[in-house]
Amino acid sequence: MQELTPHLRQEIDKLLRKYPDNQRQSAVISALMLLQQANAGWLTVEDMDLVADYLNMPRIAVYEVASFYSMFELKPIGKHKICVCTNISCMLCGSDTIVQHLQQSLNIKFNETTADGRFTLKSVECLAACNGAPMMQIGNKYYENLTPAKVDKILAELD
Repeated sequence: MQELTPHLRQEIDKLLRKYPDNQRQSAVISALMLLQQANAGWLTVEDMDLVADYLNMPRIAVYEVASFYSMFELKPIGKHKICVCTNISCMLCGSDTIVQHLQQSLNIKFNETTADGRFTLKSVECLAACNGAPMMQIGNKYYENLTPAKVDKILAELD
């Protein structure tokens, strides 16, 4: 993306209205999310530079945000990003079994994408669904109380 599209500028401007004029950087996470969605689920350095320039921020500050939060991807990902919670509650409820099953059935490890480009597997910290542990997120949807059989059914139903 060489420049922000008019649509993206409009969306970022909506975000900016929530903050004082001298606090444009407050919109950085939301702006990065918009660009990531517009770029098949990942951010290029160019995307981050566009956000930095538009928000009048140092580029390094935007890189720091994008590299810190697990919701941002800095390389291409599969069509479906599977985020498995591996924090303590999920671990105590069997997330290790879910991880092992996913890695074996998809033939990938964490931070890898299947050969067909369909799935990327990620380990994430708490997704705030401890009562449904073990759980995973695919896209914007949470899947709770997972078993290997339930995982297989979920994956089979994805397009």
